[in-house]
Amino acid sequence: MSTLILPRLKILAAAFLFSTGGMAVKSCTLTAWQVASFRCAVGAVAILVMLPAARRRWTGGTLAVGAAYAGTLTCFVLANKMTTAASAIFLAAAAPLYVLLLAPRLLGERTRARDVAVMAGMAVGLALLFADRPEPVATAPAPLAGNLFGVGIGVFWAFTVMGLRWLGGSGPRQGAPAAVVAGSVIAALMALPGALPVTSSQPSDWLWIGYLGVFQIALAYALLTTAVSAVPALEASLLLLVEPLFNPLWAYWSHGETPGPWAIGGGVLILGVTVAKSVRDAYSPPERPRAAP
Repeated sequence: MSTLILPRLKILAAAFLFSTGGMAVKSCTLTAWQVASFRCAVGAVAILVMLPAARRRWTGGTLAVGAAYAGTLTCFVLANKMTTAASAIFLAAAAPLYVLLLAPRLLGERTRARDVAVMAGMAVGLALLFADRPEPVATAPAPLAGNLFGVGIGVFWAFTVMGLRWLGGSGPRQGAPAAVVAGSVIAALMALPGALPVTSSQPSDWLWIGYLGVFQIALAYALLTTAVSAVPALEASLLLLVEPLFNPLWAYWSHGETPGPWAIGGGVLILGVTVAKSVRDAYSPPERPRAAP
């Protein structure tokens, strides 16, 4: 029984840790570039300690995928510093749209007719998110700019996912842990010029940086990596939806941050389309290869 329950509990725990990112970023009074740099530096060291597999399989491809992941990490912090946590995570959840658009050209994967409905649904969800124009508040001082960085999260994550496919998979043996470390190091170095000097800070800021690096990045990723291969892909993807569901709740609980109705509608649509696609892909028979002409 433990072999059935434990991997699922690990994935849930990882999703809960991931979901606290927006709240933690907003709670830290350091600037966006400081949070982005220091969080990733701590996360890189912590992953190397927790996952021995991250110390192996460093190649040029690993660095290329790591660069895409670095964009994901950086845009995540910038988006959450500027817009609501709900808008940031819902915009990030549209990553499958970009995969569907880019995979045919970059990976040679066919776009199926039924994928058009998925792309249309996600496009409408994105439009709804941008139709929501909330007034700037302390925790979301630049909503439009933050939303653009939120789109960046999804785009860079799409490139990361396709990069992992290109490397040969997403398991420890395929170099994913090394790519995560590489991305964290690249993000830390890329944001460092904007992070220095640190002119003011509070002790709680460094506690938040430690939490973000050790728990929200490294421990969450270690839990996910050691459990995902033991759980069916559909179930794992549904369990991970805890992240976008709880991310806005943490922000509301800690900062009183409330997304607008259009943002909620767009987020629900994007998540609904994602669930529908996951279920459909899990239960649809694989397509037969076309005969050579």
